[in-house]
Amino acid sequence: MNKLWPASLDRSPAGATPAVLPAEAEIRCGGHRLRLEPATLLAPMSGLTDTVFRRFIRQVAELAAAPDSAAAEPRLPFGGCGLIMTEFTSADGLIRSEKVARRYLSFAPDEHPIAAQLFGSDAVALSEAARVVEAMGFDAVDLNLGCPAKKVVKCNGGSGLLRDLPLLGRLFAALRAAVKIPLTVKFRAGWDERSLVHLELARMAEASGVNALALHARTRAQGYAGQAQWDWIGEVKQAVRIPVWGNGDVRCPEDAARLVAHTGCDGIMIGRAAASNPWIFQQIETWRRTGAYREPEQAERGRLMLAYFQQLAGAGMPGAVGKMKQFAAWFSHGVRDGARLRQAIYTARAEAEVIARVEEFFTQPITELVI
Repeated sequence: MNKLWPASLDRSPAGATPAVLPAEAEIRCGGHRLRLEPATLLAPMSGLTDTVFRRFIRQVAELAAAPDSAAAEPRLPFGGCGLIMTEFTSADGLIRSEKVARRYLSFAPDEHPIAAQLFGSDAVALSEAARVVEAMGFDAVDLNLGCPAKKVVKCNGGSGLLRDLPLLGRLFAALRAAVKIPLTVKFRAGWDERSLVHLELARMAEASGVNALALHARTRAQGYAGQAQWDWIGEVKQAVRIPVWGNGDVRCPEDAARLVAHTGCDGIMIGRAAASNPWIFQQIETWRRTGAYREPEQAERGRLMLAYFQQLAGAGMPGAVGKMKQFAAWFSHGVRDGARLRQAIYTARAEAEVIARVEEFFTQPITELVI
């Protein structure tokens, strides 16, 4: 995965012609209408998409702007991202402990529209957890059928359920009956390439009342390796009438436009690329509107990293230092001399020490930094 971006660059990849990308999408569920404007989604990512990171994505342009200047980018609806999702949360854990809800499902009013993602294989537990999510005020509930982690799969959760379509049918029906808010599903194409189920699963989900689908165009066997097979997304789009979002290998606005052109999907879901390039939603929407987008400068990257770390420290979340180091592993690949920055962060032991080292790095004269 290429994580490197130029330090400062104005791009007009389509010759100043706006990209052909969907401006909005709508999820319909009875009397509910959930509008995504724009039609981009932040994928749920374990250990990353907590409330601090989600709000960070919404506020990227403002956080990166210099204190004495206007925002680095024009303010866009919802920060350029139409829908954000929580980390995946165990349905069993949620109904057994309020601590799980506080840790994984806490959200702020300015995070709307927001969906909660659940995983599990018991219809009763998933139904009760979905009712909890609805009562908490989430705009939608999503079922995880994509996580490839062994500890999740061995409990028949995540992508493990791709091997049991009859059970999935029962889970879809139970979840649909449990709540009135939109129900969505994020899934992989199958356990491996010899057992693809994406079309059968999509049709079954639609028949069960699922309101939208997001396909990560890889199999469980692939994990996050290899190339996403966008053809599978196009096949699902042709097979159902509900909205279909494409996920996999979208690293820049050009990729987003290519995915839409190739598959006809209704929207783009972005995961790991958002950690490397938090500006990606802003860039996609700016390109769609104007035909060009801008790459952030080194100083903007520094302000953004500091703002995120300061928010983590201020939130009093457990494991804040670990989250800082995790984010640095992704984000610093877009920074000049990023290896030295990562080393400085990895050896820090406290939140204040991490912040001080980031401040020191980005206040050096630009001539001292090497690519």
